[in-house]
Amino acid sequence: MSLPQESTPLWYVVHTYSGYENKVAQNIEKIVENRGLESLILAVNVPVEKVVETTEKGEKEIERKLFPSYVLVKMVMNDETWHIIRNTTGVTGFVGPGSRPVPLTDEEVERMGVEVRTIEIKFAVGDNVKIIDGPLAGFIGLVDEISEDLKTVKVTASLFGRETNVELNSNQVTALDA
Repeated sequence: MSLPQESTPLWYVVHTYSGYENKVAQNIEKIVENRGLESLILAVNVPVEKVVETTEKGEKEIERKLFPSYVLVKMVMNDETWHIIRNTTGVTGFVGPGSRPVPLTDEEVERMGVEVRTIEIKFAVGDNVKIIDGPLAGFIGLVDEISEDLKTVKVTASLFGRETNVELNSNQVTALDA
């Protein structure tokens, strides 16, 4: 099987035998270290949640796998990396149609909490910004409000001589150079 040569590392879901998730993750990490593949296979993750379990002896905190029988791997997909992961002991295959691995979307990665992205905003309330994406791209606006999670921005833009309030994703605006 020949895969298209990717250059961007993306998250892929690897199916494992039940109970082998941690062993598979360790094996992949060991192979990456031994072969010097850190630039191709960047991260291996077994998503878990901490749960307080109550028994007659009291409460104890345990880790529970969020997705039993699955391991998440951030990698540059090519024939070599596909072959390495696919032939790791305990791996039954990639998630995707047939044997074609399908990467997780950015939304899926964010929802699953696999990768935490920090949002850096270079403007503040009261600053003028340029709208760079969406139907209002190219317009200038004044920042009225920035959400606590830094994901959305409320901007007042002048559209055809009329003040219009819009809510945009923070990546749809950029600070005007002073």
